[in-house]
Amino acid sequence: MEHQHHMENGHVQEHEHDKKHHNHQHHSHGDNNQGESGDNHTHGHAGHDHHRMMIEDFKRRFWISLFFTLPVLVLSPMIQGFFGFEWIFNENTYVLFVLSSVIYFYGGWPFLKGMKDEITGGNPGMMTLIGVAISTAYIYSSAVAFGLEGKMFFWEIGTLIVIMLLGHWIEMKSVLGASRALELLVNMMPSEAHRIINGSVEDIRIEDLNEDDFILVKPGEKVPADGVVVKGESYLDESMLTGESRPAKKEVNDHVIGGSINGNGSLEVKVAHTGKDSYLNKVITMVREAQKTKSKTQSLADKAAKWLTYVALTVGFTTLAVWLILGFDFVFALERMVTVMVISCPHALGLAIPLVVSISTSISAQNGLLIRNRTAFENSRKITAILFDKTGTLTEGNFGVSRMGSFTDTISDKDILKLAAALEQNSEHPIAVGIVNKAKVEALSLPEIEEFNAITGKGVEAKVDGTSVKVVSPGYLKEEGFEIPADSFSSDAETVVFVLVDDKLAGFIALADKIREESYDAVKTFQKNGIKVLMATGDNEKTGKAVSEALGLDGYYAEVLPHQKVEIVKKLQDEGEFAAMTGDGVNDAPALAQADIGIAVGSGTDIAAETADIILVNSNPKDISKLILFGKATYRKMIQNLIWATAYNAVAIPLAAGVLYAQGIVMGPAVGAVFMSLSTVIVAINAQLLRKSIK
Repeated sequence: MEHQHHMENGHVQEHEHDKKHHNHQHHSHGDNNQGESGDNHTHGHAGHDHHRMMIEDFKRRFWISLFFTLPVLVLSPMIQGFFGFEWIFNENTYVLFVLSSVIYFYGGWPFLKGMKDEITGGNPGMMTLIGVAISTAYIYSSAVAFGLEGKMFFWEIGTLIVIMLLGHWIEMKSVLGASRALELLVNMMPSEAHRIINGSVEDIRIEDLNEDDFILVKPGEKVPADGVVVKGESYLDESMLTGESRPAKKEVNDHVIGGSINGNGSLEVKVAHTGKDSYLNKVITMVREAQKTKSKTQSLADKAAKWLTYVALTVGFTTLAVWLILGFDFVFALERMVTVMVISCPHALGLAIPLVVSISTSISAQNGLLIRNRTAFENSRKITAILFDKTGTLTEGNFGVSRMGSFTDTISDKDILKLAAALEQNSEHPIAVGIVNKAKVEALSLPEIEEFNAITGKGVEAKVDGTSVKVVSPGYLKEEGFEIPADSFSSDAETVVFVLVDDKLAGFIALADKIREESYDAVKTFQKNGIKVLMATGDNEKTGKAVSEALGLDGYYAEVLPHQKVEIVKKLQDEGEFAAMTGDGVNDAPALAQADIGIAVGSGTDIAAETADIILVNSNPKDISKLILFGKATYRKMIQNLIWATAYNAVAIPLAAGVLYAQGIVMGPAVGAVFMSLSTVIVAINAQLLRKSIK
């Protein structure tokens, strides 16, 4: 497979031509059809600055319009009548006209411009509604000011524009809040690095760092670039990047990620990736792409907004016609029409989905879930079966000591380990590596050995302090006629070796590719949510069965060749399952592509991220259950917001049209505008509540 990512210790390395390939494959960069909020998703510094300028612009227009609206209210005959005072002078109407013109052209400008853009783009939406409402009211009131019979409602234009500007200002601030997590990711990189040249240290801007430079990372500082430790050791906090809460120990030859925070040791690091190739930048790019990708639910919101525009315009003109036919005067009929158009502005609708999308994507990134395909993320709620590649996902992926024991009182368990490790320390065999690693973890000092000899296919032998020691397989014991104690074996998933001291059976060491602690919980969570958990492994039948039984899986496939994984996924799909596949190697790529949702595991050496929809930075299967539950929560929020945004209109439009006029209930334009802004704020708050669901 030519197009693939390599993820080494959580580092994504990606070729430039791959990037083009993957954009083409997954992302339809549409603009978000949200009228004024169309910029919500152009993130990054430029996008953010532009967004901030727009917020400032709305804020300024709001305060200035409010300043002009107050005298309009005081001078309006209707308001004076309401408060029972009279303060009229001849030029009153002209003053009202001038003040209202300022409000209409200055305060209403964003809406008028938006209306023009929408109409010329053949896509009428929110801005068209607001534009039509304020323009109808302004033109009509101006005509009255200059002699036409009727009632002016300049004050309604003023209050409407002020409330609309306020609604937009609040809305844009909450959208900015949603994308702030992404900005936090961008800001995780320090601005300077300490470069080491010929033994002396100089401070340089991070942009001037090059690959293969050597840098010093002092205690408590952020790591300025991805790289490899060449000197020193320390613990690094990578939680913001990987979601892993435990600080990771880093020593010589370990990889470090730019943006992680150094503990209390100094490190010298050789730079591996800088700038756009860094891991953090890959995360930011993926998050950004995921936020841009139009999801199906998003287009549903777009459709709803468009239809609401048509409904509002139709109902608006119908309202006007009906009240005129019923013999009411034109002013009353017109006011009903204007109110209908004001109230039906689908702000909440335009905000309902984009907010949830950007919040969910940034939260996911902070929790070690990189979403490359938004639609797949939303569809994760539909998963009915999930197929795991065993090694490195459900298990830890390395051969480790699971148990050990001594058969004599004179030799302790630790001595058994010490002797075995002394004999095995120069071997590359996975069993030997597992034993030596365990001895390192236990901090045992290994004795000197002499007269080392390999017993072909059966084990090794040597002298330790004059004593003959052998580490051998069960097969050797059988051949030599030893009786093997029954408690040496506990599971088919284990491999057991025995230690002989002076040709007497002294103890045993059992090794296994240990099942991750988190796997037990994850499997239970899946099953509780009605998802079948299956496993495919290249290991033998015995091992496959043992792991499957230990975890209580719904099924397993052993001795599977890479190309057979695709067939297993297809078979699940043919049985009507919505199948997810989780894997970590190039050999899993075809199955990841075939699955309805492909989840690539981050710590794999050659991750086939090119074909995966979602990448897990950690290999923790619990993260996948978190992902599915979070996908469900995200979808719920989208639907809640859509229902709220449309239900509000279903009630408000008839009231504005004057359906309950006979009962004395009529909703005026300003009240309509207040309710409309309120619905927008409620939708924004509801979207923010999503943060609570991934704890």
